[in-house]
Amino acid sequence: MSLVRAALLATCIFTTAANAQDVTAQARADIAGATAPVTTWDGPTTGPKAATGKTVIYISADQRNGGALGVSIGVTEAAAAIGWTAKIIDGQGSVPSQTAAMGQAIALKPDGIILGTVDTVGQRSTIERALEQGIKIVGWHTGPKPGPIESPAVFANITTPPEAIALTAADYAIAKSDGKAQVAIMRNSETLIGRTKGDLMRSRIEACTGCKVLSFDVIQISETSTRVTPLTSSLMQRFNGQLTWMLSINDLYFDFAVPALRAAGAPEAGPPNLISGGDGSVSAYGRIRSGSYQVATVPEPLNLQGWMAIDELNRAFNAQPWSGYVTKVHLVTKDNVDLDGGKNNRFDPENGYREHYKAIWGVK
Repeated sequence: MSLVRAALLATCIFTTAANAQDVTAQARADIAGATAPVTTWDGPTTGPKAATGKTVIYISADQRNGGALGVSIGVTEAAAAIGWTAKIIDGQGSVPSQTAAMGQAIALKPDGIILGTVDTVGQRSTIERALEQGIKIVGWHTGPKPGPIESPAVFANITTPPEAIALTAADYAIAKSDGKAQVAIMRNSETLIGRTKGDLMRSRIEACTGCKVLSFDVIQISETSTRVTPLTSSLMQRFNGQLTWMLSINDLYFDFAVPALRAAGAPEAGPPNLISGGDGSVSAYGRIRSGSYQVATVPEPLNLQGWMAIDELNRAFNAQPWSGYVTKVHLVTKDNVDLDGGKNNRFDPENGYREHYKAIWGVK
């Protein structure tokens, strides 16, 4: 799916009179490209050599979140490769804890900070304090778009375009239901990227005249363990026999939805079938592989994106512009779950990204 098409879809160019068959046909076409293996390097081939002696801190919004955790692993791996010191601080799933983590990081006087799903709006003052001390900032999912953020000044935000992720997740439900999906959607409210993905899923399903959004629920990431299970039980009671698909902005929601589905006697093969618009966690891969409720996820190449974060910081340290590299959307289903590193329960493109980055940095 092109970024141009995703942007057009994001502005809801579908009319309310859209023909269900046309929408379904387009959905099928969109998901066909998204499931292909990723074997070709399409990232940068030039850039500055490795800056020396740098210390970077990765601040995770919540290490229980498979996305933030996966990127932290990539950051640690890439920092070792380039010869830097890396430290991880866990924001533990709440804005106050993330603020405390930022304060702790600033006190350590690193050269760079990587924000892992730490929203720039909620941490504006602490980000500005870090910038005042000359600390370079790179983000992962710290804003709704890839690339530099003007205010507060984040050198580069790393993300697959959230529009493409959300629309691919919704398209899978539309295509596999033959344009008749009856859907419950869950998103968060504390990050702009989460709000963007959830709202676009809703718009895309509503554009399919044979589909219906039965429920749209806002749940903070930090509340998933307490709210998702009872919500899922309630959905099964309220929409008994009607609910066929559940969509969420990342896989963590489904860790707590599945026990409620089992308790309600829902068959593991569905309905309802679960689709996540983000991350591609270990538990999600396991569910997809075994055919246990979840049928698809739209993962990001988390380890690669950790390497991207280190590369962008190296460009910032060398007073170079951001690389311009944006990863493309990818869809994992039972048919391709063991491709692209899937045997290790993650989307890890087999495109040689480690060797390409080390060649750019001039390291072995």
